[in-house]
This record gives sequence, C-alpha cells and structure tokens, in this order.
Amino acid sequence: MTTAQSPIKTAICSFGMSGRVFHAPFIHLLPGFELYAVWERTKQLAAAVYPEIRTFTSYEALLADKEIELVVINTPNATHFEYSKMALLAGKHIVVEKPFTINSIEAEELIALAKKCNKLISVYQSRRYDSDFRTVQKVVSEKLLGDIVEAEIHYDRFRLEIGPKLHKETPGPGTGLLYDLGSHLIDQALLFFGMPKAVFADITIMRPVSRVDDYMELLLYYPGLRVRIKSSYLIKEPLPSYSFNGTKGSFIKARTDNQETQLQAGVIPGGPDWGVEPDSEKGLLHIQKDGKWIREYIPSERGNYGDYYEAMYQAIRHQQPVPAARHVGHDRTARRKAAQFEPRAAADQEQHDRGVGGEESVRQHLGRTEHGPLAGAGEIDQRAGCIHRDHDPDHGQHEQHYQALGRSARNFLMLEEVHGRLR
Repeated sequence: MTTAQSPIKTAICSFGMSGRVFHAPFIHLLPGFELYAVWERTKQLAAAVYPEIRTFTSYEALLADKEIELVVINTPNATHFEYSKMALLAGKHIVVEKPFTINSIEAEELIALAKKCNKLISVYQSRRYDSDFRTVQKVVSEKLLGDIVEAEIHYDRFRLEIGPKLHKETPGPGTGLLYDLGSHLIDQALLFFGMPKAVFADITIMRPVSRVDDYMELLLYYPGLRVRIKSSYLIKEPLPSYSFNGTKGSFIKARTDNQETQLQAGVIPGGPDWGVEPDSEKGLLHIQKDGKWIREYIPSERGNYGDYYEAMYQAIRHQQPVPAARHVGHDRTARRKAAQFEPRAAADQEQHDRGVGGEESVRQHLGRTEHGPLAGAGEIDQRAGCIHRDHDPDHGQHEQHYQALGRSARNFLMLEEVHGRLR
C-alpha cells in the first residue's frame, strides 16, 4: 500500500546515456524514490549496475505493473507522445525528456489527458540545474545588470562526423540540432524573459556529412530587448555561453558545469565537491555600483541534477509544483511588456530581411493574446516564426526538410509556453 512516506517506485524506459547518466543515479540515491524497473528489449545493462532492478522486455508489461508510480520517458523524441499517452492512461505520473513532444498539438493533448487522469507531467530540463545557468540566474534575479537590453546564449560543440546516437542524426520528426540542444537554449531564454513578440530563425546544415540541421540561430524580439540563441557543431573555440548586457553593465559566463563529466566517470552524486566548478571558471561581472565601475570574477553557484528529482518527489507526495515549470507571474509580466511593444522595430527588421540578396527569408510576427496563456499559445503556434535558408543545388531534395525546420521554429516557442503551464 502506497503512503505519503513510501518511496516512489520509478521505471525508466531506456538505459542508454540518458538513463545511465542523468536519471538512474539520482533515482537510486534519493530516499524518496526506488529505482524499481527498466525497459530493455534485449540487453540487461541496468541489472549489471543495479542488481535489484526489474527488467521488462515490453513497454506494455512495464505499464501493467501496478507498483510503478512514475515512468521516465527517455526514448527517442518521436516516441514521446505515444509513450507518454500510454503511461498516463495506465495511471502513471511521467517525466519526459526534452523536447516534450514534436509539436504543440501533441503537448496540449497530453496536458489535457494528465488533468483528466489526475496525474503529473514534468519535462526533464537538466540544464536548469547546471552551475553556470544557476550563476547567470542569480545575477539576473538580483538585477546586478539593471535592465537587460541584450542577451546571447550559446551551446556549441565541434563534431565533424556523425554522432553515435543515430536516432538524433537521421532525418525524421524531432531530429536535428533545434530539437536537441535548442530545447535547452529556448527553455532558458523563455525562463529569463518570457514569450517574445516576434522570432527570426536561421536553421541549416553546415557539415557535408550531416543529414539534419546542425546550425541554428534564433533572434527573439522583446520591447527594448533582443535575445540571440545560437548553436553549432562546428565551433572548436566556443564563445562565452552566456553574454548578458544591461543598463548597469555586463556579465559573461562559460558553460562549465561538471556534473555530466563526473557522472560519465562514475562519480557518485552528492559529495562535497559535487556540482562545484573550479575557481578558474568564474564568470566575469563588469558593472557600475555606487557610482564606481567594478570588474570582478564572481564564484559560481553549485549545480545539482538531484534537485530536479527532489522537487518531483514534493510534487507527487505533497502537491507542490512540478519541477522545470516557469513562474506564472513572470509570464504575465512578459505579456504586459509585449502588449506595449510598438511594431516599428519589427517592421525595420522586416525591411532589412527583404534586402538580403540571393536567399529566401520569411518572417511573421507573433500575435498578442488577450485571453491568457492558453489562447496566446494557440495564436503563437499559428502565426509565429520563420525560416531563413541557403540556396543549394539540392534545394528540391531538401524542401521537405526545410519545411520541417520552419515548423520546428514555430512550434518550439509554443511548446515551451505549454511546458511552462505544467502545474
């Protein structure tokens, strides 16, 4: 019999890198959880690490086990909707790896189903628990930069060859850089600033071997603020991951959280050095304070992915908000700002876009909502987004791919808005 003190018996749907590194160690260690089961069709990888775990060879059999309360859906992106729906109908709470779903229609359906079934959904946004992001979050929340007027967030890698995770490198729904690393960057931008007034997207393929987008740049338009999101697989010497500029100064921070590296090396989470960056990775803060300019390196906050599951325990057992949901008050502020935005700046950018020779560029503006977040989300889904694509000799061959990228750029903002409404 399950009580308020019972550990939450949890199943994970895969024991690849995601299950082995980001989920299983914390579910196993935290006293509020029991790493109860795993879905592995043929291998017994989880049992070799966690001998007490139950291995199911079919998803249906896993869901039929009434002992399981929480299912972690860490399978390929295109399966998230189907597997989430099955788990909710089986009476399970769910944690879904990013991206939540492939499109906003699926996201809305799952939220409605979860409410009907009285179950919880949370999207696992691990990068919110990185030391670098938490440090930037602290600087922003303390208003050390004054009014922020420009922000740039990068997540870059250097990878000439196709990666080992072929399901991410094969053309299809939910594949490519925008759905992969872009999920983190867009989530962070909306967490900081809320929904933008308009968006411009440049998404393309840079590497000759790549079959999915491996370069992305999104420009989010706010009143008096521009936010640039960039990611590429061909950046050997990366720029700072966070560059925030405001009326009182600037803050620059590299992406130096070490939790993933520690987990890959088999370090057990929770020690005194867990999630602590070395002093050499401090962020640079250059601001005016009390009439003086101060340029100093500030210590980083501690990162901890375990905080996600601690919050998930509180949500399930004590009716607290699910983790990785945005604060409603912040969203309302963003909508008020957007309502005051004059279209002149966007029109100027539109004129600039028409002047780009030899390339096709399409821009549409996000609509202003007067009916709260649900209506606003639908309006954004219908009217948002653009795609800026290069001419190439295989344009006809890639037309469906480019159309998919355009839909991705539109859907992502709405998907994150939907994600932010999860209780």
